[in-house]
Amino acid sequence: MGTRSKRSERCDACRMHVPDCICSLVPNLEISTKIIVMMHHREWNKPTATARLLALATPKCEIRLRGQKDQPFDPSGIIDDERRTLVLYPSDDAQLLTPEFVAADKRPIPLVVPDGSWRQAAKAAQREPTLQGLPRIVLPDMGPTQYQLRNEPKVGGLGTFEAMARALRIIEGEAPYHALNQLFLTMVDRTLATR
Repeated sequence: MGTRSKRSERCDACRMHVPDCICSLVPNLEISTKIIVMMHHREWNKPTATARLLALATPKCEIRLRGQKDQPFDPSGIIDDERRTLVLYPSDDAQLLTPEFVAADKRPIPLVVPDGSWRQAAKAAQREPTLQGLPRIVLPDMGPTQYQLRNEPKVGGLGTFEAMARALRIIEGEAPYHALNQLFLTMVDRTLATR
């Protein structure tokens, strides 16, 4: 069990404790899928917030904060007739993300991912006007979460990074997924070692 102080210095990029920094392990992914993470502003400074890791791995991932008083969410570029924007959120009307579903429409995919607690993500998916009418997708079962840093309140629930990596596995193929999964598991292992 780790004994490191919670106040010990963290890497500004990966948010790990400096001796456990994983920045040198972050892959440089060339993917075509644009990912827009709608992050609740309270998640930004949490060291267990994982979306920032994907933004380090590819310039195709951008994080936009939501929920700040007097600062509305920036919806620019989400709706575009030349693209097939999908929302990764397990609503009742969500379609299963499969290779066949991806192949049925050849337009590039921007993937919008609400991020935060389950409650915060649900509010984003239900209340954000830009997302109304956009198709929602849900992931097929690829096994239980390997994210052991937070309690998972829902059966089959995943952390944001894990969900995005699994979505990319279907949209982009195995190579990006394996690179991201290795990074994810290293982050989890090193974090658990400090607890």
